[in-house]
Amino acid sequence: MKNDLHITLVYITVGDVEEAREIGSELLMRHLAACVNIFDKMESMYWWEGRLESSSEAVLLAKTIPSLVEKLTETVKNLHSYDCPCIVAVESKEGNSEFFEWINSHTS
Repeated sequence: MKNDLHITLVYITVGDVEEAREIGSELLMRHLAACVNIFDKMESMYWWEGRLESSSEAVLLAKTIPSLVEKLTETVKNLHSYDCPCIVAVESKEGNSEFFEWINSHTS
């Protein structure tokens, strides 16, 4: 279903579930996200400084509005333990309109 409102899902990888909780709580307290989901024990494989690496990580998925993505990204970067954190925003125009309204009503 197409909505007049848009939301943005922000995918963030972090070192562990504790870091995800800390960052997620801060995003919620600042009203930069209406909701966050935390997925623990994800295995990641990636190139870093010329070497193939593998590590266990957690994923934080923040639900926000497009106008807050820049501020949310800067907040995450300031709190994050990584030198180059994965922060990827995907905007959505389709879905449950009541949910979109809820996201919009709980973000500033």
